[in-house]
Amino acid sequence: MTIEAEPPPRPTFRQAAGLWLKVGLISFGGPAAQIAILQEEVVERRRWIDQPSFLTALNFCMLLPGPEAQQLATFIGLKLHGLKGALVAGVLFVIPGALVLFALAWLAAAHGTWPPLAAMFRGLLPVVAALVAHAVWRIGTRTLRTPVAWVLAVGAFLALEVLHVPFPMIVAGAALVGGVAGQYGWKIAPGGHGAGATDRVGTVLASWTSVAWRAARLALVFALLWAGPVLLVISLFGAAPFKDVSLFFTKAAFVTFGGAYAVLPYVAHAGVDQYGWLSTAQMAQGLALAETTPGPLILVTQFVGFFAGWNGALAGQAGGLSPLAAASLAAGLTTWVTFLPCFFFILAGAPIVDRLQHEPRATGALSAITSAVVGVIATLGVVIGSLAFLPAGRPDMLAIGVGLAAFAALVRWKVNTLWLVAGGAVFGLLRLASGV
Repeated sequence: MTIEAEPPPRPTFRQAAGLWLKVGLISFGGPAAQIAILQEEVVERRRWIDQPSFLTALNFCMLLPGPEAQQLATFIGLKLHGLKGALVAGVLFVIPGALVLFALAWLAAAHGTWPPLAAMFRGLLPVVAALVAHAVWRIGTRTLRTPVAWVLAVGAFLALEVLHVPFPMIVAGAALVGGVAGQYGWKIAPGGHGAGATDRVGTVLASWTSVAWRAARLALVFALLWAGPVLLVISLFGAAPFKDVSLFFTKAAFVTFGGAYAVLPYVAHAGVDQYGWLSTAQMAQGLALAETTPGPLILVTQFVGFFAGWNGALAGQAGGLSPLAAASLAAGLTTWVTFLPCFFFILAGAPIVDRLQHEPRATGALSAITSAVVGVIATLGVVIGSLAFLPAGRPDMLAIGVGLAAFAALVRWKVNTLWLVAGGAVFGLLRLASGV
């Protein structure tokens, strides 16, 4: 007779909080590595939840805008200890990386023109171009497996690069095409979007009416949570740049389907061209630094917000605040409005998404968005690639060689991003020392 092992006792809130802090400190490597860490720590090592529940939660989070690994941790925290568990898990997943990136943003803003540091940042550019190319390759090989998917990707690239169609309109257009395709059974992604375990996520409410009322109540609470800090800062220190920072990054938080790389071209275009918060080179620096810090990659928005406040103060905005004070407020607002919707999606969205994840029009729309995202990311590659490989309009063969080597290291040998970024910094210092 086989005696089954008893399941481990439910963790205490303190035990769970300790794990969430640990995960926040070691969550390097992007969403795939972060999800693997959660799998090992929560499912395999501690057995706090079972594998089917983990997979269903993961599928749910992949259907939502925002960083899926952070939302997955938030969802698991909700399942273990309710609202306080969700808040602690989600916040601790973000805070360590946010603090590190804040310090790096200050270093770039205050000392970025120091020749050795400037050289290191220039050396990062070909590595960042390789990271973007790898994102296109990785997502594209997984997504672009049907003619419709290719058409969506190429169409999104042309719409953004040539016609300059706003990114939210591209997302909406792809969703419309995908919804129609799903309605008529046209395949965009073989196997569909979000296939996996089919057990229920959380508690399925009795009717759509109750789902809607619950979501409405939560929406009101989160609207007040959003408005409080934003209005307080604007009333004390003026609208510029805090109003634009708050509104833009709130909008960006709602269109981050497909991961951080999907929304980065949108953020880069707005931050560089529309608002003038930072330069293209500084945007690339922020991406490289965010790749090497723990936490979700979408924290790069904090870097952009920091520069919005810093340069705004230098331009006489921000109510006379010092550059560091203005940058601190703008970075804090950016992080607040970027991640606040993530908690709303988890708390309000589970019952809705649970019903929609097997609905053909919904899965078709999400598959279409994922396909279009490949083309959107490619536009970011064009911008950073031009900056890295064609300075002053002439090919930089050394930078091209470093970029190709970094891409090969990512694809062939799966080299950790941290080592590649360090190598890019060394490359920049060597160029400075040799005068090449």
